[in-house]
Amino acid sequence: MNRTSLAARLLALAALALASLLTAAPAHADPADIDAAARGVVRVVVMGRDGEEVFPISHGSGFAVNGETIITNAHVVGPAVDDPRLSIGIVPSDGGESVYGRVISVSPRNDLALVTTTSPMRLPPLTIAGNPPGSAGSVTAIGFPMNVDQAQGLGERDIFRAQPPVTSQGFLSGRRPSREFDTVLHTAPIARGNSGGPLVDDCGRVIGVNSFGAESEGTEAEFFFAVTVRELLPFLRANDITPRINSLPCRSLADLDAEERAREAQRQMVAQMQAEAAEEERAQRRADLRRNIEFAVLDERSNGQALALLLAMVALGGAAFAYDSHRRADFRQRAIGGSVALLAITGALVAWLSRPAFAEVEERLEDQLRAEMSDESSGVIAQASTNGTLACTLDLSRSRVLGAPVESVPLEWEEDGCVNERTQYGLDARGWSRAFVPANEEAVSINRFDPETGEYVIDRYLLDRETMTSARSARASFEAPQCGDGQEAARQLGTAQGEIIALLPDAPNERLVYDCGVTLEGPIELDP
Repeated sequence: MNRTSLAARLLALAALALASLLTAAPAHADPADIDAAARGVVRVVVMGRDGEEVFPISHGSGFAVNGETIITNAHVVGPAVDDPRLSIGIVPSDGGESVYGRVISVSPRNDLALVTTTSPMRLPPLTIAGNPPGSAGSVTAIGFPMNVDQAQGLGERDIFRAQPPVTSQGFLSGRRPSREFDTVLHTAPIARGNSGGPLVDDCGRVIGVNSFGAESEGTEAEFFFAVTVRELLPFLRANDITPRINSLPCRSLADLDAEERAREAQRQMVAQMQAEAAEEERAQRRADLRRNIEFAVLDERSNGQALALLLAMVALGGAAFAYDSHRRADFRQRAIGGSVALLAITGALVAWLSRPAFAEVEERLEDQLRAEMSDESSGVIAQASTNGTLACTLDLSRSRVLGAPVESVPLEWEEDGCVNERTQYGLDARGWSRAFVPANEEAVSINRFDPETGEYVIDRYLLDRETMTSARSARASFEAPQCGDGQEAARQLGTAQGEIIALLPDAPNERLVYDCGVTLEGPIELDP
């Protein structure tokens, strides 16, 4: 490969990377993310009582900021705050029983209220966008509009049944402070009953709390207002609530997969270029060695010829001296001259015949190459070991993070698939993995580790209650082996986990990619 070819390949590589960036499509709302956010949205019902009968007076929407605490609008729960005879009901959207709620804080100034459930509901909390878009972008409103209930003919008792919320799409139209608090203007349709529900971005993260709409007549465009997170976050912190916050850009898995394909294509091209460069270097080294060996052989042949000629001349001189001694009848001198002539002619013949043949060039070349390869292979090559305690650092460029990211995770790995001296990973055709099915969270995580590359990947699936029930049942059907039970036990675990994996969607909601490239010393404190 000449320099022109190498430059052409480098240009092609740069063009590929540039094309990958230029053709990357903007993120669009992922239905799986919106569905996951919707499972944390509830109907907030203000109820009256007539004897033993409970009946709804009004309702709005709300969303969980932790398992038992809900954000809604102040005007939604206002009637119950002003009239102690009224109570609040919390109706989940994804199965489960309705429970009573208790107002713990109200802020009429910015139309926010905080309600806690009186019985455990284990609601999946929504993540709040730490750096929400201010003036543009697509958004989704989630809630329980009354006009939809009316169109479906739902009665009073139907309101207390768990039903999926309604989602509507629109666009941001800019920030607009109004009514003495900060709001964001948008076009995602909302109606009475949507109040208190979340306005989310394409990744299902909260960027506002829907509050009210602009009146419109005839064909005028409709706009709606949501309380911004600039109002929401201080309100939560003032009430000792620590929400999940994510300030990273919203990226789709499709974008990440496209980038991975581009990255793999670049890696293969670089590997090919390196292989071709190495082959070119080997060819050049072979040519240099051949030329040096050819020069050495020519020198040896020339030296042999010169020595043979010199000895031949000595032999002629010795023969002439012996002949002259013979004429003079000096037999002693004749013997000396003859011996010198014989030795010299013998040496000349040896020098001539021992000259290296041109065929030796290839033999010497192969011997030299084998010797160099032997020297290289006998050297000590330092390699990173994945055994021991590893510092795994989150690679944000390859990750899709929906919640609050954990940027560093220590991981203690053993060759038999034991993690942190207590968690055995399963082994199958895809490598080492462990499925985690928690009892108190509506999510399943598949953690994978590749000892060869030091790559640790966590795929997190946010699931509905029905799928979670099936996943918990599948997990309860087998007992995970203990560390040290052997590789056969690890393979059995890998097979058993397949039943859980089969229940999961094609793609996770969240993917965390960690690079475990540094070995630590001392004990670890976290268990991934």
